[in-house]
Amino acid sequence: MIDPTLLILASLADGEKHGYAMMTDIRDFAGVRVGAGTLYGAITRLEELGWIRAVDTEDRRKPYRLTADGRRYLEEQMGALDRLVKSTTRRLRHA
Repeated sequence: MIDPTLLILASLADGEKHGYAMMTDIRDFAGVRVGAGTLYGAITRLEELGWIRAVDTEDRRKPYRLTADGRRYLEEQMGALDRLVKSTTRRLRHA
């Protein structure tokens, strides 16, 4: 299972979304179903870390956006995953 933190940050990388929109976006781009409990628990942690922020709105749905710190963390993690994929691909050639 892919870390919900990365999935949420990746979803918000292309714009603000509320919870249900994130769930459907994550399902569409990653093929992963994130349950509401997992999603909202992760959203709470990401807000506490300062990686996402709620957007002021008068709508009952609360959209979130990626912060600069969240973007930096996501970029670091994607770099690490890219290195892992490249290294593993090289190793598989010899398997």
